[in-house]
Amino acid sequence: PSHSQVMWVQAHGALEDLLVDEHPPTAPRPLKDRLQVFQGLATFYLKYLQIFRSLEAVYDQIVHPQKRRMVRHVLDGVMGRILELKNEMVELEFSEFHYFDDVLQDLKLTPEDLEVPIPQYFVRERMRVLRDREKMLAHVMEVSVQTMCLEEAVRVLQVCERARQGRLRHRFMKEIRQAEEEGSQAKSQTPISTLDPDQAATRIQKVWRGYSQRKRTRRERLEEMVFLGMVGVLQRPSVAQLKAQQVETTRRLVQEENEAEYQRALVSIKESVRTVDGPDLRETLQEQIRQWFIECRDATGKFPDFPNAEDGGSTAIFAQKTPDQLTNTPFLFLCSSHFCS
Repeated sequence: PSHSQVMWVQAHGALEDLLVDEHPPTAPRPLKDRLQVFQGLATFYLKYLQIFRSLEAVYDQIVHPQKRRMVRHVLDGVMGRILELKNEMVELEFSEFHYFDDVLQDLKLTPEDLEVPIPQYFVRERMRVLRDREKMLAHVMEVSVQTMCLEEAVRVLQVCERARQGRLRHRFMKEIRQAEEEGSQAKSQTPISTLDPDQAATRIQKVWRGYSQRKRTRRERLEEMVFLGMVGVLQRPSVAQLKAQQVETTRRLVQEENEAEYQRALVSIKESVRTVDGPDLRETLQEQIRQWFIECRDATGKFPDFPNAEDGGSTAIFAQKTPDQLTNTPFLFLCSSHFCS
């Protein structure tokens, strides 16, 4: 079996066990301790979250359209249950934030397992809607932008250029003034006395050691930030990563092709049933309706009234009726008993 099938079997088994734990055969005694109630809800919440991760991965990897619909149905149900448990915890603690330290330790999970991932199909299946929205926003921005004539554009450029030249001139004059002030101060100071070679070497060593230590600290800090995932490092993708991206792209194309083929098959099979099997089914039903009329005539001495459209028409003849319905309509009870016999 493939990896997705193994994940589906494991997720399905875990979901069945969780449903048994959540709805035991014998009703448990109600808990009065708020902490115990919260721990129970938190345990179910984390377990459903793990199942949700597995089902989302299975739905992303399966290419069979019917299987994808079945997994999607279960996945939607699990997401709904997660929202229900979250709402129950909020109503219990009157807070949106919860502490799962004890539960995480009991289940041997990490804080990363608390993060609720966004299903990939949320964006992928709404890609067309998002693209249309982007096009609409781009069109609105183009319409809202005011066009300028040539003279106005030239005037705006001249103002910006003059402002830039003024800033450059101000900075240049400031540098000249600072240089003149430094030169005057240097002339007014007494000549610097020569240092002893040992003192000069000590100062050079002090400056160099400070520079090297700051450089080493920056490098270690960057390595720590990369290790913690707070800073991304641009690295060339490996061969395995390129292969995984290629497989994912191919899987997306196969999913789209299978979905399109499935939609075409739905239309073609429906038309085939209507054209090939439709006449035979229609003849069989008409024969049963005629037989029903004949049996009712033999039982009552007259033909019954055909059910009107409000009662369902001919479908009322084939519908399974409850004993109360048959008691309220003795005529249909008599005819139905003959027809069923």
